[in-house]
Amino acid sequence: MSLKVGELNSNLPQGAADNIAEAWTNHKFDMKLVNPANKRKFDVIVIGSGLAGSSAAATMGELGYNVKVFTYNDSPRRAHSIAAQGGINGAKNYQNDGDSVHRLFYDTVKGGDFRSREANVHRLAEVSVDIIDQATAQGVPFARDYGGLLDNRSFGGAQVSRTFYARGQTGQQLLLGAYSALMRQVGAGTVELHTRTEMLDVVVHDGAARGVVVRDLVTGEVTSHSAHAVVLATGGYGNVYYLSTNAMMCNVTAAWRAHRRGALFANPCYTQIHPTCIPSSDEFQSKLTLMSESLRNDGRIWVPDGFDESRDAADIPESERDYYLERKYPAFGNLVPRDVASRNAKTVVDQGKGVGPLKNGVYLDFADAIGRLGKEAIAAKYGNLFDMYERITGEDPYSSPMRIYPATHYTMGGLWVDYELQSNLPGLFCVGEANFSDHGANRLGASALMQGLADGYFVLPYTIGNYLADQLGDAPMSTDEPAFAGVEAEVQDRTNRWLATKGTKSVDYYHRELGKLVWNYIGMERDANGLEKAISEIPALKAEFYKNVRVLGDGESLNQSLEKAGRVADFFELAELKARDSLAREESCGGHFRVEHQDAEGEAKRDDENFQHVAAWEWNGEDAVQTRHQEELEFNYVKPSTRSYK
Repeated sequence: MSLKVGELNSNLPQGAADNIAEAWTNHKFDMKLVNPANKRKFDVIVIGSGLAGSSAAATMGELGYNVKVFTYNDSPRRAHSIAAQGGINGAKNYQNDGDSVHRLFYDTVKGGDFRSREANVHRLAEVSVDIIDQATAQGVPFARDYGGLLDNRSFGGAQVSRTFYARGQTGQQLLLGAYSALMRQVGAGTVELHTRTEMLDVVVHDGAARGVVVRDLVTGEVTSHSAHAVVLATGGYGNVYYLSTNAMMCNVTAAWRAHRRGALFANPCYTQIHPTCIPSSDEFQSKLTLMSESLRNDGRIWVPDGFDESRDAADIPESERDYYLERKYPAFGNLVPRDVASRNAKTVVDQGKGVGPLKNGVYLDFADAIGRLGKEAIAAKYGNLFDMYERITGEDPYSSPMRIYPATHYTMGGLWVDYELQSNLPGLFCVGEANFSDHGANRLGASALMQGLADGYFVLPYTIGNYLADQLGDAPMSTDEPAFAGVEAEVQDRTNRWLATKGTKSVDYYHRELGKLVWNYIGMERDANGLEKAISEIPALKAEFYKNVRVLGDGESLNQSLEKAGRVADFFELAELKARDSLAREESCGGHFRVEHQDAEGEAKRDDENFQHVAAWEWNGEDAVQTRHQEELEFNYVKPSTRSYK
C-alpha cells in the first residue's frame, strides 16, 4: 500500500457541511442493510471486551451476527474502563442550565483545540442522549436527585451539568451493564467468548482483513480465526509511559500489529494528562491512582505562595495561598479542561511550589465546600473517593487537603478510521480509545465512556452492516490458507526469539527506562531538542532490549514475562513514532504542548494554516522511517479561534 498525500478518504456524509444536524440520520439511510436472515451468514471478530468491545459484540449478537470476542483478561469485567470513576456525558439538559446537543458538540470541538472532525463530534453528541437511556434501561444505578430524575454535574471544560455518574464508579457500572448484555448473547449462542487469549497479529490478504492470530495465555497455543470483518476495541497506549493511570496489562499490541500490516496510525503525539491523580511515592511505581475529576466541582486547587514550603497546609494562611486556576481563569476556575489544569500544575511544581513529602503535588482543598455544604453533603457526593484516598495516603481529606498531580491517562491517537469506523484496510474496524478518537488534541472529562459506548451500541452496528452487505455469499477465508500459516509462523518466531535471548535484565526494567525517556522528552512539554534526543536514544535502548532482555519460563504455559516482552517491544516502536509525530507537528494544541509554540501568557498556540489536519503514518518496514499522510480538517460550524477559559 502506498498512499499519496490527500488520498485519505474520511467518508464523511454528504451534506455534513450544509446540515450537520441531519448528517448522521441521512448517512444511516444511505447505507446498505443486511436482512435478519442474512446476518446469520456473517462472522465478526471483536478484540477487546471493555465498554467499546462488549457493547459492540452484544449489539451485533442481538442483531444476529456470529460474533467471536477475545479478551486477555479472565472476564470482560477486568477491562480498564471499569476503573473510570467520574461519569459519562449526555446532552439531556436535566438541569435546564443551557445544555444541548449543539452545546456538547461545541464544547468538545473547542476542548479538543479544533483538531477533530466536526461530523464525528456532532454524531457523538447526538448519540449521547441515547447512551443514557440505554444504560438506565440496563439498570445502571445512576445517581438521582430529590425528584427522582437522574442527577448530573459539571466536568472540566464545560459550564453546564451534563455528566451522569454512579457514586464515583461510573465506568464499573456501565461496564457491568454492557457485560450483562454481552453475556446474555453468549447464553443465546450468538457470541462466542474467548478469555485469557491475546491477539498477536491480524491476517491481511488482497488488501483486506481476513482474521486474526491469537495466543492462549494459559497453554501458549497459537491459533488462527477467520471472519468477514475484524473489530479492534483494545483501548489506548498510555502505558508507553510506564507510570500512568492504566492497569499494567493495557497495551498497544493489537492496534500496532495491525499498523505493521498496513493500517495507518494517526496522531500518536496526542496524549491526555489527567489532572487529579495521587502523586507517585517512588520511582519504581508503575501505576498512579486516578481520582475522579468530579472532585474539581467542589475542591479548590492551590499551592503555597512561597517556595519549598515546609508547613502543613492548615498552617498556611489564606493570604499566602495561590489559587492559581481561579486567578488565571476566573470564568472556569478549577473546571478548566484537563490539558490546561495539568500544564498549570506542572508549572507551579517546577517553580518549586510543590507540596507533599516529595514536593510533587498540588492541594485539592474541600474546606470551603465542607463549611458551605456540611461534611455529610460532601460525603454523600465523594465519600467513596475520600475513603480510597485515605486508605492509600493515610491522610484524612475531610480535615486536610488532598494532594494531586497530573498523570498520563487517555490517548487520543490510534488507528486511523473513517466516519464509518473502518481503517484504510477494508474489513478492519476500530472502536473506542483504540482509534484516533473523536476528541481531537484533548479529551473533555467524561467523554471516553461516551465514545466507547456510542461506537459500540449505536455507530458500528450500522456501519459494519454497510460493509458486510457487499460480502453476502462470500465465505470467510479458510484458516488453512498460506496467509494464515505465514502469520502464525511469524508469531511463533517472535515468541521463540524472546525465550532464546537469555539476557540479564527484566522486561519491567526496560519498560521503566523507556517510560522515563518518553516522559522526559515527550511528556507534558516537548521541544525540538528533547524530541530529537528521544529519536536518537529510543532506538539505542530498543537495541539493548533485544540483546539483553531476560524472559523467564517457557511458551507452553502462563508466562506474564513473555506477554510483557511482546508488548514492550511494540511500545519501543510506538514511542519512536510518537516522538517523530510530536516533532513534525510544529504547533501546540490540547495535550500536545511544544514549548516553542506558546503565546505571551504561556497558553498553547496553534498553527491552523499548516497543521489543521490529522497526521496518519504508514508503516514502511522494520527500522524504516514511516511516511506521514494528512487528512485535512474543515470547520463549518465551530470556527477555529484562540481558546479562552478566562
